[in-house]
Amino acid sequence: MRVALAQTDCALGEVGENLESARDQVDQAATQGADLVVFPELSLHGYHLGGLARDTSITTDDPRLLALAAPGGPDVLVGLHEHTSLRAYNTAAYYTKGQLLHAHRKLYLPNYLAWEERKHVSPGQHLRAYDLPGGHGRAATLVCNDAWQPVLPWLAVQDGAEVIVVPTNSAASLDPEAMDTGLYWDTLLSYTARMLQCWVVFVNRVGNENGASFWGGSRVVDPRGTVVAQAPKWEAALVTVDIDVHEARRQRRAVPLVAEARLGLVDREVRRLIDEGGDS
Repeated sequence: MRVALAQTDCALGEVGENLESARDQVDQAATQGADLVVFPELSLHGYHLGGLARDTSITTDDPRLLALAAPGGPDVLVGLHEHTSLRAYNTAAYYTKGQLLHAHRKLYLPNYLAWEERKHVSPGQHLRAYDLPGGHGRAATLVCNDAWQPVLPWLAVQDGAEVIVVPTNSAASLDPEAMDTGLYWDTLLSYTARMLQCWVVFVNRVGNENGASFWGGSRVVDPRGTVVAQAPKWEAALVTVDIDVHEARRQRRAVPLVAEARLGLVDREVRRLIDEGGDS
C-alpha cells in the first residue's frame, strides 16, 4: 500500500482555496502511484475557527469532498470543520471511489492556553476501526490530541487496527521548557507503534496562523517503532512511502504483546471507577 503524506499549509476559513490545493496534492500523489493521500487536521478550514467572522463548516457529503477521491484515483483522508443540523465537529473523513468510507470526530478537545476547541466544536462519541479498500487491512483514525490519550490507540488496535492514522495541527510550543511538542510526538509515535505493534501515519501541517507556527515533521512509523519515511520540518511537502500493512500481524504473532486484552477486566475496573465518581 502506497501512502502519500500531504504536509500542507492552508488559508484560514478559505474552504474553496484549500480544496483547490488539496485537489492539486491528490493529482500529484496519483502520478506517484499513491493508494491513499492523508492530509492534516482541519486541512480544509484552518485551526483557529474562533478567528472567523462567519461559519464555514461543511457536511461530510459535500460533493466537492466526494470528488476528491474520484474513481480511479487514490483514496483521500482530509480534515474539515463538519456541520450537522445541531452541532459542529473537528472531523477527519476518509473517501474512496467518490464515497465516504469513514468519518472520525475528534474525541478529546484541547481547551487550555491558546487552544479553545471546545468553544467551536463538540467532542465525538465513537471510536471505530474500519477496513481499508483493496484488502489493505484495517485502520483507525485519531485526530491529534486523541493520540495523546493512551486508551484510544489501544482500543483502536483491539478493534483490529493495523494502521493508526493521526492527522494533526501541532504547533511549536510557546514554552519549550514546559513542553517541547516535537519531542513529545517523537516519543509518543515511536512508543505507540512499537508497543501496539501497528503502523502509525502522522501528518502535521505547516505554516503560521494566529500566532501559531506549525512545524510539520510528518512521518510513517513501522510496527517496530522505526521511522521509515519523514517529511521536512517547517515547509510543505508531499512524501510517498510503501507500507506492508500486514507486517503488523506478523509482528503480533512473533511477540504477542496485544493479543490478551482482558476486556472483561478492563470493563469491570472502568465501571468501578465510574461508580466511585469518575468521569463517565
